[in-house]
Amino acid sequence: MIRSRGRTCRIRRRKLVGRSVACGVNQSHEPEYIQLRKWLKQRGFEDTNLQTAFFPGTGRGLMTTKSLQAGEPIIALPERCLLTTGVVLESYLGDYIRKCKPPISPLLALCTFLMVERYTGEESQWKPYLDVLPKSYTCPVFWEDCTMSLLPEPLREKAQEQITSLQELYSSAASFFSSLQSLFQENVENILTYEALRWAWCTVNTRTVYMKHPQRHCFSRELDAYALAPFLDLLNHSTKVQVEAAFNPESKCYEIRTRSSHRRYEQVFICYGPHDNQRLLLEYGFVAGQNPHCTVCIPTDILLQHVPNTDKQKNKKLSLLKENGFLYNLTFGLDGPSWKFLVALRLLCLGAEEFTCWKKVLIGESVSNKNEKKTLEVATKICIQLIEETCTAIEKISHWKSDKLGLEDQLAMVESLRLEDLSILQSSRDILESLKDATD
Repeated sequence: MIRSRGRTCRIRRRKLVGRSVACGVNQSHEPEYIQLRKWLKQRGFEDTNLQTAFFPGTGRGLMTTKSLQAGEPIIALPERCLLTTGVVLESYLGDYIRKCKPPISPLLALCTFLMVERYTGEESQWKPYLDVLPKSYTCPVFWEDCTMSLLPEPLREKAQEQITSLQELYSSAASFFSSLQSLFQENVENILTYEALRWAWCTVNTRTVYMKHPQRHCFSRELDAYALAPFLDLLNHSTKVQVEAAFNPESKCYEIRTRSSHRRYEQVFICYGPHDNQRLLLEYGFVAGQNPHCTVCIPTDILLQHVPNTDKQKNKKLSLLKENGFLYNLTFGLDGPSWKFLVALRLLCLGAEEFTCWKKVLIGESVSNKNEKKTLEVATKICIQLIEETCTAIEKISHWKSDKLGLEDQLAMVESLRLEDLSILQSSRDILESLKDATD
């Protein structure tokens, strides 16, 4: 007869099962990561406390092989491991960049180097790093138009601006790319393509750390603060941690110190910044669960739909809001409508007899019970309108999941974003209803 091992054993077993899920699957034995560590060691990086692993929910990341306490260093990556514009200028591209008129941007220099090195393949000195970079990205600039159409309007507009900016960068780079023809036997137009630039641009945009460099005359006057950091860039984002990150001029290393503790074999996180999920999706290509920074932006055109054309002070009100910064970045959150949004609505809802009180409204004061009621009514209508639009998008995503083959990942991210928006809007609606009851 097998004896029960008791309550203590069961508790210990549950803890171990939970920990194994959190720890993920070690990937450091895979060939590409072995080669990356060898390459980094040749450049002076010998850290053995971090290992590549696959984690449920976040995918590839880094886990610690020892416990970390607040204030301890997570990683110190030597300058020789960093890919910066300084490295690009010392390479075969340096003379071409110095001769180019008008000067190219630091961003284009880094992107061009990545494109050429990727094309070079086996002969590239950066091959071990290039081999672990994503082959494609999940940022909206890589998305199909049909998926883009499902994004909330403010995010869709920003994504389109990003695509336009990238297209303009490619067009403006044509003469510089042509000057590099002597580096290749094949036609340079078949190598430095828009698709290649898009990949390189996303690599720089999603993976660089901030490291300010001195202004160089061979570059345009755009800020040069990029540094690609091999291995370090495998650290994933979490809103629940805080870190200190900077280049240390004394140690000549880019260093990250944690302000949080990590248990042995746990995933180590850093924080990319206090970004909401729309920003994370736009810039990094993912959404974060339980993100406390998330809000729902209110499109300006929806706000203006609720201002009657019969209002004789309409233009003056809009002018005042624009001049004082109350016409944009209006939001709903889990804690209800933002203060800025309510201020904007209070001013728009002022009656003719109350309009002289607009200065009080702009500093956040309530001018009358009548104005407050109208403000909350309009805010509720806007919230319900956004709920309906969000539900329509979620329903469309549900239908497309079975029809749009190959877009599953894109649709899953939009769905996650939209479901979060719905939760925020429903919470705001409930808060607004409570506020309306309180004013009756």
